[in-house]
Amino acid sequence: MQAQKIKLDTANTESSTVYPILFIIGLVHLLNDALQSVVPALFPVLQNSMGLTFTQLGLIAFTLNATSSLIQPVVGIMTDKRPSPYALPFGLTLSLFGIIGLALASNFWVIIISVVFIGLGSAAFHPEGSRVAYMAAGNRRGLAQSIYQVGGNSGQALAPLMAAYILLPLGQIGVLWFTVVAAAAVILLFYIAAWYKQQVSNPIRPVKQKNTTLTKRSEKGIENKRIITFSICLLIFLVFARSWFHAGITNFYAFYAIENYGIPIADSQLYIFVFLGAGAVGTFFGGPLADRFGKRLIISLSMLGSAPLALLLPFVGPIFAYILVAIIGFIILSSFSVTVVYAQELVPGRIGLVSGLIVGLAFGMGAVGSVALGVLADWVGLTDTILFTVCLPFIGLLTFLLPSDQKVREMHQ
Repeated sequence: MQAQKIKLDTANTESSTVYPILFIIGLVHLLNDALQSVVPALFPVLQNSMGLTFTQLGLIAFTLNATSSLIQPVVGIMTDKRPSPYALPFGLTLSLFGIIGLALASNFWVIIISVVFIGLGSAAFHPEGSRVAYMAAGNRRGLAQSIYQVGGNSGQALAPLMAAYILLPLGQIGVLWFTVVAAAAVILLFYIAAWYKQQVSNPIRPVKQKNTTLTKRSEKGIENKRIITFSICLLIFLVFARSWFHAGITNFYAFYAIENYGIPIADSQLYIFVFLGAGAVGTFFGGPLADRFGKRLIISLSMLGSAPLALLLPFVGPIFAYILVAIIGFIILSSFSVTVVYAQELVPGRIGLVSGLIVGLAFGMGAVGSVALGVLADWVGLTDTILFTVCLPFIGLLTFLLPSDQKVREMHQ
């Protein structure tokens, strides 16, 4: 017990990485995002059992994204001012209630209310979960954020499998199986919250001391603030574009494959699973690569490296398309965790806020891209929509406007 206490007390130092905490928070991230993925995976069931229209399904998706993503920066601001360790299990408890409501819902409005609970639980979890990963990282911030984010990406990748093997055979009541997932997440988060509480009660907090140089009223300090503000805005735009690409592939490429390859619906879902699964692997490797070669470089390569391959995707056959979506998913999502760490180092004293902006607001606004791309598909056709989607990674050229890792370090010295 004494050895464990010593290990936990060193978590905030630059040299100590608390791997058990990182793996647990990564696992809970997987469970949380798997719970979120239940909602879109249930759409075919709800459409058949309740006769919901595409507009109603769109409202359900919008409600989930509005509550789970768009309010994350607000949660981040609040927890930056007052860290809230037990917001983690409280949030997943809300998700547990939402899952129960979703399984037993008899009409559209009960579904909406249940989805609000799931979304609020996720919004409470993400900024604080990212803070836990930051606190436990030591000097391996890229790796730590990768462990955390790969859990979320893996949870999202489970959606096509959940739809095919659980929800379609069992129907709406099959959602009750996910109460076990939610309950397990709550239990694990009570352990995390106890560790988190111990860290914030520790008076030695070198993480927050790094922001003192930004308060100096000097010409250099003002210029640094301008660079940081520009860089954060540009990062949000880059994540926004990447999220639109992500939405285009996950929401519309299956329809493109059905239309162009003549394959059944179940087979078309495999393309999405391959894309998301490879993306989860890429997310894991992106962090360690960024620790070694630099964060801005990995962010640039993830978008520009995937751009030419994405352009090829609409013109290849069904077999080669599997290979391409895997490589594209691996490359473009390799910067998922890296972008968060880069933003955290730009504004080291506002971990919750920048995590909410990058993971929450930017990614949530990308969900709006699903609606926009759907309108575009109705307007100009599915093929032209896919062609527009595969051009989005070229926006990665703007990454060269970001300050180098060395410049970021110098601004905070």
